[in-house]
Amino acid sequence: MTGRAIIAGAVTGRAIIAVDPGRVKAGYAVLNPAGDPLDTGICPVESLAQRLRALVAQYAPAVVALGRGTNAKPVADALAPLGLPIRWVNEYETTRHARELFFADHPPRGWRRLLPRGLQLPDRPIDDYAAVLIGRRYLGEAEASLARGDA
Repeated sequence: MTGRAIIAGAVTGRAIIAVDPGRVKAGYAVLNPAGDPLDTGICPVESLAQRLRALVAQYAPAVVALGRGTNAKPVADALAPLGLPIRWVNEYETTRHARELFFADHPPRGWRRLLPRGLQLPDRPIDDYAAVLIGRRYLGEAEASLARGDA
């Protein structure tokens, strides 16, 4: 598959897998071409390739969008046997935006709703939300690349 076909597939009809790598755990998300999450989760880095193998069998994605952050190179090496092209995505501020996305989905209740959201922390890890944002960023870049005629 050519680079242009990979980009076109990601934008026009095939799911993608997005990964927010970390040292101990990684967030993952399967997104449809519109950027809607089909499956999300967080798992230990050691079992990430196994989990993604099951998702590849289920969704037949076009590409893996991998955040270029902490532990990205070892995670990319572990995902290479999946046989999918790996596309690097800038992770700048995904954690901050993931927090905003989390609170949009899970608004604070009770007295916590009186506190500014910027002062609150989610009650669980949000690596899966960061993976959704990495995937959406990739889809936006792929769409822009097609519009310019790149690849």
